[in-house]
Amino acid sequence: MRILRVAQKLYPDVNGGGAYHAHAMSRDQAEMGHDVTVITVRNDPELPAREEREGYTVLRYDPTVSALGNDISLGVAKYLASVAEFDVMHAHSHLYFSTNLAALRRRVGGPPLAITNHGLYSQNVSKPIFDVYLRTVGRWTFNRADVVFCYTETDRERVRDLGVSSRISVVPNGIDTERFTSEGREHGSVAGDDPSVLFVGRLVEGKRPLVALETFAVVREEYPDARLYVCGEGPKREEIEARAADLGIADAVTFLGQVPYEDMPAVYRGVDALVLPSQMEGVPRTIMEALSAGVQVVSSDLPQIRSAFGDSVAYASEGEVAVFGDQLLNTLNESPNPSLHDEFGWQQTVEETTRVLERLTKAAHPDTS
Repeated sequence: MRILRVAQKLYPDVNGGGAYHAHAMSRDQAEMGHDVTVITVRNDPELPAREEREGYTVLRYDPTVSALGNDISLGVAKYLASVAEFDVMHAHSHLYFSTNLAALRRRVGGPPLAITNHGLYSQNVSKPIFDVYLRTVGRWTFNRADVVFCYTETDRERVRDLGVSSRISVVPNGIDTERFTSEGREHGSVAGDDPSVLFVGRLVEGKRPLVALETFAVVREEYPDARLYVCGEGPKREEIEARAADLGIADAVTFLGQVPYEDMPAVYRGVDALVLPSQMEGVPRTIMEALSAGVQVVSSDLPQIRSAFGDSVAYASEGEVAVFGDQLLNTLNESPNPSLHDEFGWQQTVEETTRVLERLTKAAHPDTS
């Protein structure tokens, strides 16, 4: 099967759950014997335009203009306008202009199209504004797809509520459970005996890193030696540093920056709890990674997260620092959860996704074996 993957962001060029998902899916489908090409937007002019990596081909195109954190690339548009040699297109996230272009290509006769919904809302745009996008361009994009992948039944219903009529296939997300375990070394930057809290994510408004910081300040009132580790980069870092100083907890906050994905299992093993106060999410890999490593989690009470993780996670209303603080204190006072790594197998995600893509290919080419 010749697969064209359309991924606006791709690991390791860019960190993040969706970017890593696209990379790992491409790597593993190539290992299965499929011919995989990924087109992406180049975020660093030093990166090569073409690269063969871990069994698949990466084609990078420079951004032409950027709007609301969404890079628009004429190079991607020109490539998609002429592409014909692939059996199927698989685009990642309706949030990006590249996926809109893939939908347009399908509309005018391109290969069958699958779109993975990694989360309905953007972290860079306010919800009321993005609601308008979802009801117009977003819905149109989904409806050009032959199949839409969702991680949970809850997300299936949320997509249907937008008026999307395309077939929806629920394929749970997964992680490498052989790496994310509670056994093994701890990261040198986070190892210690003090109660420790971890935040993982881009430092942008939608991830609510300031809520994580203020939640940690509540914990410090009961645990004066507690530490917060912030894993990620973004435009709100200076604001977080200033707020930490105002709260008198700057010496207890460590910014780890962008930690290589290979080192993340060791980071989780060195902490006691993960706090995720995001305003909007899909089904976060960070929660799966933490639970798989035996780390307790306090998350915003979002329906798709609750449907995916149930009582394995403690919940608080998004933005309510006092509730987050109480939940985090309760979590730190309890015995650690056993590892839940057997529930989040990545191989199942790859195999189920690939089977759906194969069915699309066979339906488009019924006379080929």
